[in-house]
Amino acid sequence: MEPSPLTAGTLYLVATPIGNLEDITLRALRVLRECDVVAAEDTRRSGQLLRHFGIQKPLLSCFQFNEAKRSEEIIERLRRGEKVALVTDAGSPGISDPGERVVRAAIAAGLRVEPVPGPSALVAALTASGLPTAEFHFVGFLPHKSGQRRKRLEGLKGVPGVLVFYESPFRVVKLLEELKDIFPERQVVLARELTKKFEEYLRGTPSELLEAMKTRAVKGEFVVMVSPAGFTIDD
Repeated sequence: MEPSPLTAGTLYLVATPIGNLEDITLRALRVLRECDVVAAEDTRRSGQLLRHFGIQKPLLSCFQFNEAKRSEEIIERLRRGEKVALVTDAGSPGISDPGERVVRAAIAAGLRVEPVPGPSALVAALTASGLPTAEFHFVGFLPHKSGQRRKRLEGLKGVPGVLVFYESPFRVVKLLEELKDIFPERQVVLARELTKKFEEYLRGTPSELLEAMKTRAVKGEFVVMVSPAGFTIDD
């Protein structure tokens, strides 16, 4: 299929690498080259990405705390016929990253939204986890407060399929302690530094993983996956 020109007045949701820059798609590069402006979660980080690929474009900040207000400006640009590429620091806009409000605003205004799919930590981790992939429930980041986190985890006990969380290196041990209390017999897979030099997968029960974490530095962003009840890695 021959690539078609970008459509005026369209919001393009461009997935960007989660680590390895080779993972950017040819289509993503073309959209970034041909758009009128790039709305970015972090203009410095996205600026580095664009420079790496020899692309020069105006950058517009669009992050968690200004997304609602920035949406108005993006909608006005789209109404004028501009082609806007929305990117986040890594992965797909709107998946545990800014973008959802902008998309809703564009749809409400009757404007066109087009995804430019690509790298995703969720998909990368799940496919290499060894856990069943037919059904899964993506939770994203849990609340920071312990009481709210525990309540959320308790509420997930009856959810079928694999549970998938994003977690920072600062809270992953705490999460394993909570999983030990709530899902003690479940198989858990920790995926860290995905697509990077030190990519790693750790597998075991919450207790086994807590023991393993004592002997290693806790670095990098984690994808934490919890198996369905009754699953064993030999299934």
